[in-house]
Parts: sequence; structure tokens; C-alpha cells
Amino acid sequence: MSLRITPLTAPAHGAHSHRLAWLASDADAIPVGAAFLRLFDGGQEHLAELTLHVHPVERRRGVGSRLLDTAVAAARDNTRRRVVAQADAGTPGTAFLPARGFRKVLTLRYSRLPLADVDIPSLTGTVERPHSGYRLASWQGTVPDDLAQTFADSRRAMDDMPMEDTDHGTTTWDVDRVRAAAKAVEQRGDHLHTVVAIDTSNGSIAGFTELVVPGGGTGDAQHYGTGVLPEHRGHGLGRWMKAESIRQAHGHYPDLGGLLTDTADSNTHMRHINDRLGYLPTRTTLQYQLDL
Repeated sequence: MSLRITPLTAPAHGAHSHRLAWLASDADAIPVGAAFLRLFDGGQEHLAELTLHVHPVERRRGVGSRLLDTAVAAARDNTRRRVVAQADAGTPGTAFLPARGFRKVLTLRYSRLPLADVDIPSLTGTVERPHSGYRLASWQGTVPDDLAQTFADSRRAMDDMPMEDTDHGTTTWDVDRVRAAAKAVEQRGDHLHTVVAIDTSNGSIAGFTELVVPGGGTGDAQHYGTGVLPEHRGHGLGRWMKAESIRQAHGHYPDLGGLLTDTADSNTHMRHINDRLGYLPTRTTLQYQLDL
């Protein structure tokens, strides 16, 4: 088929990444597909993340391959060494990507907690159970100034999370970056809620969990990350923090439907926490990587 690939005006750059975009059109200028390539920095300068869509009617006609070639060429031009892409299990993408040189590097399990089914007394019991040497704290939006540095320091809790064969690099966090991330959530009209476990011996943050709630307080909220620093693991802090996050969401947003989370298949510890808290599996996504 006659096909035209048109670069689109790049969306506004984020604080630590920016996107390139292309539209595929047929001979009648009718859109048939699109591709987006996110280029990271801050410890991930080697990485590009691809999102590619082709209209179902137009598949198997070379549209996806043309868009992919365009995006991969842009990744090379921007000195990237890896391109990653995701496809839901059982969809055409799981055949398309391997056929074009991508290899599967990660399996992600998606789960949902229906808030109407939450056992609040049991959850409260989990939250109120003492954890010697620690206390919980929380905030909405940007981290308070007095906790900003220790919160930025605590982000390294995510550095060694099980990610199978992916090469995501190590994200570099500082106070400016955590504030910029919170600002980005606020600017799109959503609410960022953070629960942390604080080491009472020195006031430092030992672990955190983040939840983003849609601006209208309806639909489903999304967990953004839960991590405990290596030196504080083994005390049940992950489940403790996440239980408090659930309890707050249930209490503050009566019209919220549920909470969504995704976890690497190999991250058995976090999957066990989610199972115990009542999260139910919804779908499986496979992540693929192309080495340039």
C-alpha cells in the first residue's frame, strides 16, 4: 500500500524525558497507525521506549514495520542502545516484535483491588500493628520540605527490584526530580498520595509507596511504586505502607472503583503482598527489548 510517515510535533518535554511521534497515512491521507518513542535521561540515556499502534484493518500490510523502522532509526540517531516495547499476552504484538528482532525480557502481572470488597477492619488491624523502630507518615502532592532530601535518598529502594532481563539502567533521583514528578501529576489534574515508613532512630525514610488518583476521584487509581531500602527489609514495611495507602484511598475517595498495580512476574515478594491484600489478576503484559 502507498504509505506516508509524517513526523508529529513533539509533545511538551518532561523533566527527564521527551517524546518523538510519527503518523502513518494511506494514499487518501487517512491515518492508519502511529508510533511514539520516549527518550529518557537521568541514568537512562541508553534507553528508548516504543509505543506503536496500527488500525486492526490495516495490519499485515507493512504499516507497523515502516513505523518501527522509523522509530528505531530515530533511536540510533539519538545514540540509544536499547529500545523497549510492551504487548499484552495473546495480542498480535507478541508475534510482531520477536519477528523483528526484539527478545522478551520481562513478564508483568497486572492486578486490581476492588475497593468495595476491602475488609476495612482487617486492613486497620494491619496498619495499627506496631512495627518497632518505625512509624508511618503520609502526604498529598509534593513532599514536605523537611522530608524532601530523605525521600529523594529513599528512591534507591527501587534500584534492585526484580526486573528479569531488562536493562533499564539506574534512575538518578534528587530533590528537584521528586518535586518535578509530583508537579507533573498535579498539572494533569490528578492527585499523588505518598505513604512512607520512617526510621524513628534518625527520622530518615526507610520505604515508600505512591498512589495516583484520578482528578475526579472516580474510576481506578494507579500505584506508581513501592520500595523499601535494603537495610530496612524483613520488617513487613511494604505491606504496612501499602495497607495504609489502601485505607486512605478508601476513606478519602468514596467514589473510587479500585486500585491498579503491576508487578514483575519474578518479584514474588511484592506479588505475595498484593495477594494478601486482596488484589486480583487482570492481565499479563510482555516486555520486549531490541539491542541496537
